[in-house]
Amino acid sequence: MNEASVTHLVLIPSYNPGPKVYETVVSARLQWNPVWVVVDGSTDGTAAGLEAMAAKDSGIRVFQRSDNQGKGAAVLFGLDQAAAQGYTHVLTMDSDGQHPMERISDFMAASHENSDAMILGVPVFDISAPALRVKGRRISNWWANLETLGGGIGDSLFGFRVYPVSPLRQLMHAHRWMRRFDFDPEAAVRMSWLGVRIINMPASVRYFDMDEGGVSHFHYLRDNLLLTWMHTRLFFGFLLRLPALFLRRYSARTQ
Repeated sequence: MNEASVTHLVLIPSYNPGPKVYETVVSARLQWNPVWVVVDGSTDGTAAGLEAMAAKDSGIRVFQRSDNQGKGAAVLFGLDQAAAQGYTHVLTMDSDGQHPMERISDFMAASHENSDAMILGVPVFDISAPALRVKGRRISNWWANLETLGGGIGDSLFGFRVYPVSPLRQLMHAHRWMRRFDFDPEAAVRMSWLGVRIINMPASVRYFDMDEGGVSHFHYLRDNLLLTWMHTRLFFGFLLRLPALFLRRYSARTQ
């Protein structure tokens, strides 16, 4: 896509992704303009390579942060930059090539037609997906839908999504959470609490092994403890909001 959108952009937080990030950005750029990359304190040399790509393509923009502060923090930085330049929506995706670049246009089109909604990707796994990861996310999905009173979150962890910029920025600036691996599930739950509509769309996902250039920063113990703490906080927040959530559901059914 050569014509730049003035409302929607692709936002890619990136931390030590290895060379796979170049293929990811090129593929995303073929689908959309503009594509922004927030380099979150990477030390693998990819920042320089991305800057070289941006120098040759005005549809790519690279932001460098000196310290690694987490995925959510990188997304928030990008949201602030996007809002300052008048963008209304961002499609977030990972830098490691796992997400389906060919679905960018479809997700953006759905967002244009439903500007008040967040478009959540629901992963379609192939044989490359680790069984433990696939089964483990079901727990987070169960909690996320409990915390939203069956709000319809198709997948709480999949980071291929389109968010309205304004409510997500306000939400993140109002809370000190959602700065690391907990960003995706907590953003979906809290945006649902705000009344932001959810539209689920299928999206394929592929896991690459090391021989294929795959890089994973997921730490089973650390990140599962982080998710446990997050869902504990959200559950108590859910209890406080339960009357309002019931009222919203009842009103929606009677309209």
